[in-house]
Amino acid sequence: MSAASLSKITAVLIVSAIEPCLDFWTRLGFRLTTEVPHGDHLGFVILDGDGVEVMYQTEASARGDASTAMLANFRGDKTYLFVETSDLDGIERALAGCEIVLPRRTTFYGSMETGYREPGGHFVTFAQFKR
Repeated sequence: MSAASLSKITAVLIVSAIEPCLDFWTRLGFRLTTEVPHGDHLGFVILDGDGVEVMYQTEASARGDASTAMLANFRGDKTYLFVETSDLDGIERALAGCEIVLPRRTTFYGSMETGYREPGGHFVTFAQFKR
């Protein structure tokens, strides 16, 4: 049996509220492509930025559509995203005023990086590799 072929991985970030998180990504040019309400707030969204996708789901929405087996292991943990970019300066300009949790640095593996905590509490590291 051969290994499965993977074509895409999209992070689903679990948060208490989606609305505060949207500005972080729209500053980077992402657009909201899918909105699913849950009560009087958003329960799930998909944001797309030139083929790069991120999804958000609220804890309440996730609990509402999770199986009993999933609920037993659901903790609502935070996620760390590693995002490659060709323009770290542009990322820093776009996110001016957002919370920096990793000041710009050069790594031993050849990238310049900086990291932010987006409003949902997740850590997003942007990395620019020398080409």
